[in-house]
Amino acid sequence: MLAAGKGKRLRSSIPKVLHPVCGRPLLWHVLQTARAARPTKIVIVVGHGADDVREAVASWGITPKPVFVEQAEQLGTGHAVLAAAKAVGRVHDVLVANGDFDPARPEDIRALLRTHRRTDSAATVLTAEMNDPGGYGRVIREGRRLVAIRELADATPQERAIREGATNWAVCRRADLYRALPLVGRDNRQREYYLNDIYPILLGKGSRVSAVMGDTGGMIGANSRRGLASLERLLRTRINAAHMDAGVTLLDPTTTYIDAGVKIGSDTVVLPLTFLEGDTVIGRGCRIGPSTRLVDTRVADAAQVTFSVAEGALIGRGADVGPFARLRPGTVLAARVHVGSYVEIKASSIGRDTKVPHLSYVGDATVGRRANIGAATVTVNYDGYDKHRTVIGDDARIGSDTMLVAPVNVGKGGVTGAGSVITKDVPAGALAVERGEQRTVKGYRRRRDSEHRGS
Repeated sequence: MLAAGKGKRLRSSIPKVLHPVCGRPLLWHVLQTARAARPTKIVIVVGHGADDVREAVASWGITPKPVFVEQAEQLGTGHAVLAAAKAVGRVHDVLVANGDFDPARPEDIRALLRTHRRTDSAATVLTAEMNDPGGYGRVIREGRRLVAIRELADATPQERAIREGATNWAVCRRADLYRALPLVGRDNRQREYYLNDIYPILLGKGSRVSAVMGDTGGMIGANSRRGLASLERLLRTRINAAHMDAGVTLLDPTTTYIDAGVKIGSDTVVLPLTFLEGDTVIGRGCRIGPSTRLVDTRVADAAQVTFSVAEGALIGRGADVGPFARLRPGTVLAARVHVGSYVEIKASSIGRDTKVPHLSYVGDATVGRRANIGAATVTVNYDGYDKHRTVIGDDARIGSDTMLVAPVNVGKGGVTGAGSVITKDVPAGALAVERGEQRTVKGYRRRRDSEHRGS
């Protein structure tokens, strides 16, 4: 995996291979695709941002565990592969790919390897038909046999009309690869050693070089911000198609944004303008959206989330969230919990069949089963220095506009009167009311109206 480049056209301090597409870095996508080859060893050549790349890869749990080789001076793709010679060891075949991801599919990689071995080729290149070949080299072939990769400057008008270009996925016999690389020169505009230059060397020695066409969605690589956006669209289309093939309904795939790695159960319906990100997992028979964002959230079977945002939350079976709710990290909703309009919950567990219908904030709290939290209730969890917890027992009823000043405990079946500021524990089954005594002034309105007219 060639991951040493800087990606100047991205104009970014982030290493090119770590730019995210569909929620995962480019290099992550390359490694996932390469798994189709069942590699016995993974070697990643790093350079620009090497420490950042190492740290990112270590967090992905890739097996076999990658070996890193540092390319101190970036002198091209051929030079990078040559730098990895010792780390590669005595394997028979070497699969090479760029870390910025030419968007081949796993089935393309398997076809590449099958052809390479069936034809006993010294090297086999994965090619693709491009929407805009631009300055990429054109593939000249006779059947599966590669004749040349013609650079644009050297191509005839007929060759320039060819839309087939070489990707940076290639598999080579190790012995042929490392015999050819020292013969590659850098008599080119970039003064670099190009991996593609091994193919004429191998052909000149009478070796067979094969070409296999794959499907990269009409594009190769992502060398600019526009390229990243195009790659995002392509991968999102593939991701959405895979979910629909698995039994998920997407009412409008073009406005549904699902990250790589998100899991969704069958018979779930995802409505438009929904964003499913990170490690989100959604069960069967759910209804998600519209206009909903779930990040690193788990949703159990038959739950519904609409017009809402959840981050790092657990939503139980048959729970109902929204519209316009926000679940912050550490939120755990048990089965059949209802969280309604303009409710925010943070670092709290809500028991089965409990209702938090509207306009409330529940933070750093434990709420039991079958409780009812009245409108505009707030768990006052912060004293200006530390956070404190609120505990609300099973079957409790919290009156509207109650302020629960933590730390405080409302016992099982406890009740608070509307508009109360609760600063002391409420025993089980008790009513706690804290408000000034109401004063009634009869005839007030008539007198005030008369005074106003007289003035």
